[in-house]
Amino acid sequence: MQSFETLGLSGEIVDAVRKLGFETPTPVQSKAIPVLLQGQQDVVALAQTGTGKTAAFGLPLIQLMDENDNTTRALVLAPTPELAAQNGDSFRVYGKFLGLSTAVVFGGASMHKQKQAMFRGVDVLVATPGRLLDHVSQRSIRLDKVEILVLDEADHMLDMGFIHDLRRIATILPRARQTLFFSATMPPQIATLSRELLRKPATINIERKSAPATGITQALYPVPQT
Repeated sequence: MQSFETLGLSGEIVDAVRKLGFETPTPVQSKAIPVLLQGQQDVVALAQTGTGKTAAFGLPLIQLMDENDNTTRALVLAPTPELAAQNGDSFRVYGKFLGLSTAVVFGGASMHKQKQAMFRGVDVLVATPGRLLDHVSQRSIRLDKVEILVLDEADHMLDMGFIHDLRRIATILPRARQTLFFSATMPPQIATLSRELLRKPATINIERKSAPATGITQALYPVPQT
């Protein structure tokens, strides 16, 4: 049985994971973490919500960010404030032994407080696309040192109409970066976006095939429209 130690994670990160009560990596973590730790290739990972995708990209990302210089070198985009806050909490827990700083920015919260956090400098920035662009327009954030871009729940961002924001953000970031694309599904627009943003990505597919729920009998009854 595979363990977090065998995936190549540092002892500090393994200790943090153990303190959370996790002993065995999920399938997406087992496949994604070794690839991401190489720190070079772009990645597309398809896995259902609730399969541990946050740790799949969060743990190796923190290990790659081995220097705490308060320069934003990792940007994680999430579709909702709730998911952004959840990701921010995860990064704080995973990286607490490494001294990495994290900030979370999303709509509905104080712009002033977010500006203060970013003025002090952060290593990992978690953001919703719209609020991130608000800060970009006000020049309250620098993204010219970003080395790793993560799109979390990319299909949900498409559903919420963020595809144009994602394209705009991509033009602001350095071209020489590693892009990690995590999604539960791959509809045509998301596939197109992945081809635009990623270069020769490794593909990790833990996508669950569609099937009727267990124990449910389905029937079709054609009826007249009236």
